[in-house]
Amino acid sequence: MDKMETAEAHSSPATEGDVSLHQASSGKPPAKDERREQRLILKNVFLICISFLFLFTGVSISLLQSSIHKVKGTAALSTLYAALVVSCAFLPTWMIKKFKAKWTLCFSMLCYSTYIAAQFYPRVWTLVPTSIILGLGAAPMWSAKCTYLTQIGNRYAAIVGENAEVVIVRFFGIFFLFFQTCGVIGNSISSLVLSQGVEDRTADEDELMQCGINFCTADHTSSSTNVTNLAKPPMYKIYTIATIYLVLALLASVIVALFVDPLARFVEDEDAASSSSSSSSSSSSGSKLLVASFSMMRHPYQLLIIPLTMWSGLEQAFLGADFTAGYVACGMGVHWVGYVLIADNAVDAIFSISFTPLVKKFGRVLVFTFAAIINLCLITALRYWMPHPDDRPVFFIVAAMWGMADAAWQTQINALYGVIFPGDSEAAFSNYRLWESLGFIIAYVMSSISCMGLKLNTLVAFLVIGMVGYYAVEILESRGGLRKDEDGKTVPIDRLFAEKLKGVVLMKVVFYRVLSSQINARVNVLKVVSYGSVNINKPRNTCLVAEPSLQRHHLCSQVFECC
Repeated sequence: MDKMETAEAHSSPATEGDVSLHQASSGKPPAKDERREQRLILKNVFLICISFLFLFTGVSISLLQSSIHKVKGTAALSTLYAALVVSCAFLPTWMIKKFKAKWTLCFSMLCYSTYIAAQFYPRVWTLVPTSIILGLGAAPMWSAKCTYLTQIGNRYAAIVGENAEVVIVRFFGIFFLFFQTCGVIGNSISSLVLSQGVEDRTADEDELMQCGINFCTADHTSSSTNVTNLAKPPMYKIYTIATIYLVLALLASVIVALFVDPLARFVEDEDAASSSSSSSSSSSSGSKLLVASFSMMRHPYQLLIIPLTMWSGLEQAFLGADFTAGYVACGMGVHWVGYVLIADNAVDAIFSISFTPLVKKFGRVLVFTFAAIINLCLITALRYWMPHPDDRPVFFIVAAMWGMADAAWQTQINALYGVIFPGDSEAAFSNYRLWESLGFIIAYVMSSISCMGLKLNTLVAFLVIGMVGYYAVEILESRGGLRKDEDGKTVPIDRLFAEKLKGVVLMKVVFYRVLSSQINARVNVLKVVSYGSVNINKPRNTCLVAEPSLQRHHLCSQVFECC
């Protein structure tokens, strides 16, 4: 089917597309074929949104890893993000060129299905390899999605005569409207399945004392735990959830393979389109993008916001792994994890939209500060609050407030990278993915080997250091920004340091020369005072005193005046 559609796309004459563009630019109403093409483009946007909705509804099973599989689950998640870092640097461009945008989407979605299938036999040697496969497929899938939506957005704008940027933003807005509902649907499915046949029972106070700040993942493995609420659900329930999620993930791949049109149907040169739109262009692919990304770390702003970028990954992983296991599952039971995360997802989606007008009205500094205060207050509360089934509303309030702060971090850190790195967006966002993924890795590794107190301290440290770096960026921007070189680019930190070091060395050299000349002058004065006269063969700039009978103070005054 794909070959037939590609052949159809190439069989249409090139002049036809030129006429369509001319009609769109001249303001004439679109022809019948163009109206049909508009409907096809909108159909493909809708199908991609639906496929991602199905896929990431299935990926919601990753949020249960720390509650169901404990150490094995968090080890798999940390491996996943490590593979994602490698994938971001090397795979997107190659896969899109090799398989085109449509089939890159299809094959990458199948990578997600392998991870979900591993839930039927969850062992380290099944979860870790499939998480690597998922991580390697994630970056090409997202790059292909961006390429596809961007190119059909450009084509749609040309047909209807609208601004291309406006259309592309609209398409991405529709996409994320669907995407934000994945967590709500996925967590609803898991909670409904896990809640079947489960009765609320009175919790043992001694068991509850092992929750919250006292929770240590290593003490509550899948095979042994002293907390009844953390007991692993029956395997038939895990199989039921995995079956539903796997069917949805496979259905996403089928939708893309059978019903999404190839990009060549809307653009004449798909390779050129992919090169210009994918997150890793041909000019900056593979090792070049990696070099550009590390070169970006010479930018003073990048160094200042690395801790805040890592905080973004840490706080997301903490909610999905540590809060769900150490507070929700330990305090109320595994079957409540999904319900609590629904509150987080819903509030996160609402405020992701709401923060944009707030930034326009109050500025991003206030929004960043507001999010930091919320997280600091919540971390402080989690340190002193011991979870209890009677405090059920508190679980939902904490999750909702965390989702509100997360909405600020996810929207505004992305926007901040776009603002402070104009013209270097590709390398800058590659760094963003790198450091955020590193935050995820640190959080998941710590989740497996450390207790809740250390995790909360780590969160506070990264948040405080991150905000200090962010405020430094804002202060520098308010003072006119960083110094630029002759090409208009920001002077890198190593060059600034070298210039400062050179200036310090020069100042020391001048200082020592001046000090040496003063010492020599004082030595000459002492010689004159001691012997009462000066050799007449001395240089002309020395003071000659011929009469040794002159008074001492008069002689000294003459010497100092000359010297």
